[in-house]
Amino acid sequence: QVQLKESGGGLVQAGGSLRLSCAASGLAFSSYVMGWFRQVSGMEREFVAGISWIGSSTYYGDSVKGRFTISRDNAKNSLDLQMNSLTPEDTAVYYCAATAREEISPKSYDYRYWGQGTQVTVSS
Repeated sequence: QVQLKESGGGLVQAGGSLRLSCAASGLAFSSYVMGWFRQVSGMEREFVAGISWIGSSTYYGDSVKGRFTISRDNAKNSLDLQMNSLTPEDTAVYYCAATAREEISPKSYDYRYWGQGTQVTVSS
C-alpha cells in the first residue's frame, strides 16, 4: 500500500532552520505531484509548497515564500522541505501529500495520499 512517512520535525528557536523529509513507497513516485501542508490544531490545513513530477516547477504559499524550499529526488522516492528563518507562526504539524493531478494544487482535497505528519515547534 501507499505510504508517505515524514521525518525531521522538532523544536527550533526562531530564526533557525529545519529540513523535513518524506519517504514514499507503494506508488510510482515520479508520476505524482507532491506537496507539503501544515495544520495547527483547530484550524484548516494550509498549503505550504508543491512540486511537479520532475521538480521543474514549484509553488509556495505566500507565508513561506523566500524562506522555504521544496525539492524531490525521484531516484530515492523522497521529498524534502528546507525551512529557513523560522518564526513561531510556522509551528504546526507538517504533512507531505501526493496527487495524481498534472498540475500543482494548493487545495488539500486534490491530494489522495497523506503522511501521518511531523510536528514542528518554533520557540520565540
